[in-house]
Amino acid sequence: MARPMLLLLAFALAHLGYTSVASAEIVEHSLQVQNLIINPLCKQQVITAANGSLPGPTIQVHEGDTLVVHVFNKSPYNLTIHWHGVFQLRSGWADGPEFVTQCPILPGNKYTYKFTITGEWWNANIIEIEEQALADGHGPNISNAFTINGWPGDLYNCSSTGTYKLKVVRGETYLLRIINVALNNELFFKIANHTMTVVAVDACYTNPMVTDIIVISPGQTIDALLTADQPLASYYMAAHSYDSLGMVDDKTTTRGIITYENATSSTPLMPNLPAFNDTPMAFKFYSNLTSLVNGPHWAPVPLKVDEHMFVTEGLGLVPCGANNTCGAFLGLQFAASMNNESFELPANLSMLEASFYNLTAGIYTTDFPKYPPVVFDYTNTSNFLNTALVMTSRSTKVTKLKFNSTVEIVFQNTVLAGKQSHPIHLHGFNFYVLAQGFGNYDPVNGPKMFNVVNPQIRNTVGVSVGGWTVIRFRANNPGYNTLMH
Repeated sequence: MARPMLLLLAFALAHLGYTSVASAEIVEHSLQVQNLIINPLCKQQVITAANGSLPGPTIQVHEGDTLVVHVFNKSPYNLTIHWHGVFQLRSGWADGPEFVTQCPILPGNKYTYKFTITGEWWNANIIEIEEQALADGHGPNISNAFTINGWPGDLYNCSSTGTYKLKVVRGETYLLRIINVALNNELFFKIANHTMTVVAVDACYTNPMVTDIIVISPGQTIDALLTADQPLASYYMAAHSYDSLGMVDDKTTTRGIITYENATSSTPLMPNLPAFNDTPMAFKFYSNLTSLVNGPHWAPVPLKVDEHMFVTEGLGLVPCGANNTCGAFLGLQFAASMNNESFELPANLSMLEASFYNLTAGIYTTDFPKYPPVVFDYTNTSNFLNTALVMTSRSTKVTKLKFNSTVEIVFQNTVLAGKQSHPIHLHGFNFYVLAQGFGNYDPVNGPKMFNVVNPQIRNTVGVSVGGWTVIRFRANNPGYNTLMH
């Protein structure tokens, strides 16, 4: 018998689970979002939480239900709720990215989301956290701890009682829904002396894949079956960062405990996690996943491509603002870049509203380049901090797609300001992952590697460190300002 369990790696607000049913219902909830003082490491810390808990409330819905959520912002921050993996068919205004599909919910204000369920889970976007992290040219602050279901585990100082525990019965099988909601950390996850069978990624069925290690990028979800087939004892489940640079700032490990029913008290066994920079292990896991053809919701890969794009992605540099001290290379400021354009959010009107009312002037332009402005040796480390290439500019540019067109995008990692694996999330769509590799994408031999028979289907994919990933999707979500980041 399979028993559904939920494992959240790092900070999470809630999980949105669904199954198919014949009749749809209206499900209504309220979220009171405000600051909460917690004391998990013998030190008071202020976090932003929904309904006073970490993790936040579970919203139980079925696919096809209409979900109505009233969000009351009692925090000191501007915020929105992004419904990660939910397609928002004909409800693009409910997707949540601030100034893309809606204006932020200001402190002391409320907003109601209403949409039909076709997707996975939700998380909060807090604008000031991102702005603070980028203000001096650095990334976000290093976390105090990773967590499993809100508990850091007993390896952190003053956290011996803050460990997630799961009791199992020998011989039974459990469904683990694993979600990486860390801000920017890919994670290795392992259970001592056990294997897991991956059966779905990003709510899409996969061919069963047996593995003793799971690698998961921010925003990704994995469903894995765990059979309790080991001797009666206790076993640690553990997770730590995967950092392709090998220069990981947070080398801490979070862990929980799996205890077999009727086991005698004993010290749990600890799994041997991979090295923080074990890229071959990560690539093997990511690239071996395939879809369950003819499973629920399966659709064949479209073979005729209408729109081709080649998108370089990585870090660039922009000038430091007046009277600021920036901590990036050359005294400048880091800026994430695609095709040498660093996306900048509007400040006064959401892009979707601007499009609806034909008020796009000064909000965004439609000239995002489908190819990089300069062709160069993208993964050659001799181009590190090449000032002729690394400087980028901020802009708010989009590209227009014809309804129902098939779009193929090659994502090419660059090494201009550092070489690192990077997850890409596409709002409003799933996509087929046709191929992944290292080095510069080869337009002649690359297509020979395409899996058009049973490629994995995702909404978030990691672009390999110093490598490339090719995706394909059908633009069949009309009237929707889609964010890809």
